[in-house]
Amino acid sequence: MSQRKKNKFILRRPFKYRYTHSTLFLIFLNFIVYGACYLFPKVYQYVHYYGAMNVVLVERERMYWQFLTYMFVHQNISHVFFNMLGLLVFGLQIERAIGSTEFKLFYFVCGILSGFFSFLLYKFTGNYRTFLLGASGAIYAVLFAYAVFFPRSIIMIWGIIPVPSPVLVFIYAIIEIVSQLMGTGGNVAHMTHLFGFLAAWLYFVIRMGIHPVKIWKKTYSR
Repeated sequence: MSQRKKNKFILRRPFKYRYTHSTLFLIFLNFIVYGACYLFPKVYQYVHYYGAMNVVLVERERMYWQFLTYMFVHQNISHVFFNMLGLLVFGLQIERAIGSTEFKLFYFVCGILSGFFSFLLYKFTGNYRTFLLGASGAIYAVLFAYAVFFPRSIIMIWGIIPVPSPVLVFIYAIIEIVSQLMGTGGNVAHMTHLFGFLAAWLYFVIRMGIHPVKIWKKTYSR
């Protein structure tokens, strides 16, 4: 066996299936961090400075951990609530489908990649003052995964509009692109959301050997 094929085999080696409610633990941890920041303003200042991702701090101060920790820092209650709601709704299903170990690897790899891609964008556009925070990149990756594993699932928007999960991913992508181009949405990191989709797509292709578009075409061409 060639070295290239051997490395590819190792990269795609599956984990033993286990289900340990990692989604619930992640939700709990995010709320604990937010609760501590909310109750103690000095804690928030410390967590925001050292935990949220900033180009200058990563480059000059070598705070490389920010590629991970930014996912656990949220700006306000609605920010953490809706992120965790998305993780609860879609993350539980994905964790059950692929197992807790694979799910944690997927969640953190996609979250870190979303942060890294955002870092590159901020660096090359001179956006040095921005602090990236929130789990949105990883949550969008989880939504993408849900659409791949459950392509026939129907999601009710506002409880009244039925939308197939792959279509929802497409709609969100269009919204984020338009919002980024139009400069709407205030402090929302639209590109980080799109990077979450990109990171999930890369994970499926490289780690799982799954091509999402082919899955969706096959599902709806029958």
